[in-house]
Amino acid sequence: MSSRPNKGMLAVDPVKAPDSPCWVIDLPALEDNLKLLAHVQREADCKILLALKGFATWSTFPLVSKYLSGATSSSPHEAQLAREYLQGGEVHCYAPAYTEQDLRECLKWSDHIVFNSFSQWQRLGPIARAAGASCGIRVNPQQREVAVELYDPSAPRSRLGVIESEFKPELLEGIEGLHFHALCELGSDALERVLAAFEKRFGKYVSGLKWVNFGGGHHITKPGYDTELLIRLVRSFKQRYGVQVYLEPGEAIAIRTGVLVATVLDLVHNEMPLAILDTSATAHMPDTLEMPYRPDIVGAGEPGEKPYTYRLGGLTCLAGDVVGDYSFDHQLSIGDRIVLLDMSHYTMVKTSNFNGVRMPSIALRHADDRYELVKQFGYDSYRDRLG
Repeated sequence: MSSRPNKGMLAVDPVKAPDSPCWVIDLPALEDNLKLLAHVQREADCKILLALKGFATWSTFPLVSKYLSGATSSSPHEAQLAREYLQGGEVHCYAPAYTEQDLRECLKWSDHIVFNSFSQWQRLGPIARAAGASCGIRVNPQQREVAVELYDPSAPRSRLGVIESEFKPELLEGIEGLHFHALCELGSDALERVLAAFEKRFGKYVSGLKWVNFGGGHHITKPGYDTELLIRLVRSFKQRYGVQVYLEPGEAIAIRTGVLVATVLDLVHNEMPLAILDTSATAHMPDTLEMPYRPDIVGAGEPGEKPYTYRLGGLTCLAGDVVGDYSFDHQLSIGDRIVLLDMSHYTMVKTSNFNGVRMPSIALRHADDRYELVKQFGYDSYRDRLG
């Protein structure tokens, strides 16, 4: 079990959070990330898009749109959200497969459409071209860099992207770009290797195209990331091929910007002290079970590191609804608030209403330490998902 590199976010005061459970997005921290991404975008002469699959908290989009060039989506709803709230930015769309209905809906909002296969391109490409979209094909460079296979687009038998042996250059008429995505939480050294594999397999097809999308997974805002190498890689590629380059990170935009404030509801004992929180691993932070990983908690340590160790569990009836074991300097009490770090990217977008539990509220922390409650979820949000 791993832990995300998420030290920070101590500026959020759990006592000031306007609700519990509550996601709090720290706007100054988000802007710090965006400024770094804007620097890369400017120096590399590329365009950086927000990947909505990683972060789609649209109350922050006025800030995002000040720095980035748009967003990338994977569904009609994401595309519509981007068009409505990102104030004039580009909207790109890619999906492993489209129904004709979904494609037509995406085309209402999208500038670029990326197809996952030549089969989809042959069948649906004429619709996209007639709508004036810039069309592309996703390719698979078959360069493995991601340690966890669940998140590896280049894993064997991956359905994501066209492999070299299945590529059909005779069907490229009308295609304006190529897209690849082979990274997850990785550095520019990994991109350098992926880019070499992409050029070896598909570089001969780039001539005459308008753009190449380097996908996501670039950990640009992680401390120690080699941004200068990234800038050199992008500029060199542009010089060789004369195309526009896109990057579409999700995590790099929202990492270390958001927390989940939770409250201890009850304390019980079964071979060890157990604390039941007003949040849920399975409903509110599913990556803790899916990946899995152990989220950091402000003031907490590894089991046994501090005097008092507790297993923190959620409020659903799932037996495995457990965040993990943590130690604290003091005994926990009912009503104590705790702060789970890095709970914005790939967390808020993946939640569910399992057991009908209420979603955490959403708040923004402003630079003047003002907390703005922007969303609370009631019965209607649960009812309206079902029918």
